[in-house]
Amino acid sequence: MPAILRRMLPHEESFFDLFNRQAENIQVGAKALLDMLTHYTGVPEQAQQIKAIEHAGDDITHNLFKKLNQTFITPFDREDIHQLCSQVDDVLDLIDAAASRFALYRVDKIRPGTIELAQILYAATGGVVAAVYALGKPDSALEHCIEVNRLENESDRVCRTLIAQLFDEEKDPVQIIKWKEIFEVMETAVDKCEDVANVIEDVILKGT
Repeated sequence: MPAILRRMLPHEESFFDLFNRQAENIQVGAKALLDMLTHYTGVPEQAQQIKAIEHAGDDITHNLFKKLNQTFITPFDREDIHQLCSQVDDVLDLIDAAASRFALYRVDKIRPGTIELAQILYAATGGVVAAVYALGKPDSALEHCIEVNRLENESDRVCRTLIAQLFDEEKDPVQIIKWKEIFEVMETAVDKCEDVANVIEDVILKGT
């Protein structure tokens, strides 16, 4: 449907409420992961709290898909709404996957640099929240998307450095396997934040 016609027709505004809630929830998950790594005690319990946040995110995503199926006029293209919801949900899935590995692998202490990577992930989710909130303000949304892209580049650099240090310093091959996977899962979560930003950029460009 042409953008000008889409703006003229009424549509379901509560989509944006759900977008905001879904984005906010991934930042809650990223903050919980950062807190877990900063205060590294009671790890299984903290990992379960992140799992609960992930389940809450699944509920929001389900409600978004349900509304998408029930709504005739949508704020923007259906395929873009579906992709945006899916990409945001993927971010939280990866945050949960990272947290669960610390408990599953019985990691007894945090390697240097891990918290820095978690901080970048938290900042990237904040960028996603800001971009989603700014969906109605194209210039502002694009600025936040650019920042998310910058953070993804930073996370890639940090992840490569951490893996290089891991191979230099760690002699136990099992520990190498565990930590390499943890770093890569966390970095992939930031990659997914960039994917969200790319979807938002596409939505804005289609609407202009």
